[in-house]
Amino acid sequence: MITVENLSKQYGAATVVDDVSMQIERNSITVVVGTSGSGKSTLLRMINRLVEPSGGRVLIDGKDTRAEPAHLLRRRIGYVIQGHGLFPHRTVAENIATVPRLLDWDAARIRARVEELLQVFQLEPATYAEAFPHQLSGGQQQRVGVARALAAEPALLLMDEPFGALDPIIRAKAQDDLLDIQCRFGTTIVLVTHDMDEAFRLGDRVAVMSEGRLLQYDPPAALLTRPADPFVARLTGQAERAMRLLSLTTAGEAAVPGSSTGPAVPASATLREALSELLWCGAESVAVLDAEGRPRGRLTLDLILARGRP
Repeated sequence: MITVENLSKQYGAATVVDDVSMQIERNSITVVVGTSGSGKSTLLRMINRLVEPSGGRVLIDGKDTRAEPAHLLRRRIGYVIQGHGLFPHRTVAENIATVPRLLDWDAARIRARVEELLQVFQLEPATYAEAFPHQLSGGQQQRVGVARALAAEPALLLMDEPFGALDPIIRAKAQDDLLDIQCRFGTTIVLVTHDMDEAFRLGDRVAVMSEGRLLQYDPPAALLTRPADPFVARLTGQAERAMRLLSLTTAGEAAVPGSSTGPAVPASATLREALSELLWCGAESVAVLDAEGRPRGRLTLDLILARGRP
């Protein structure tokens, strides 16, 4: 668990983070959102002490992060930035191996970890291990950046606008990759973004910041149905809140017993996607199929619409 206690940061007379307190559960994804200048990136960087707090403290599993040198702290916390930040003169394998080498892992262990991560991110080791960053696509570079951050098996991964430079298709794949990786390794992730759809897709809890203050810290559904103030309501999108609420539930979770002669959707599809299929086909219900294509139940238009209300 990460505990942020009364964390503040001042630059001269300007307060960029103002007395923020929050608890981040182990094995969860917390997303921090806010407008430009809200203090979200500064808050993230104070967790691994890339920025030193002016006041307050951060505890990781009950231990104050000031109890060890900052460079040693950072070696056990993964960190990913927008644009991946790969070393251009190093191969993919050398980039991924950066922190394990600093930690004096032996060569065999490093090779095994690099190969494991390349396979996890669907980058064939024989093809990509000796490639240089300029030989990769933007999406591949981003995957290598995340792999490098995970190389030393950190329990905590910090991500600052990691997918902001990617096109929509690659960005959606990168988000799926992150969810798969978090499930596989049980990593605790804190991610900064300005994209509310991304925040609701990824976050177990979402922290909304404005002018350095934490306005609300809740699960996505609570932000949509019970915003703490008008700013939170505007940021989360009043005009889109019904559709965003539908995006939080899968067809498999909401399906009821029965069959349908309408179109079929996978159980992993969101209710928003199921509704889109219904509207496009002019049907009254959809069949919900499991991963093997077997019927799992059905969803009617009325059932879906009921889920889009608080």
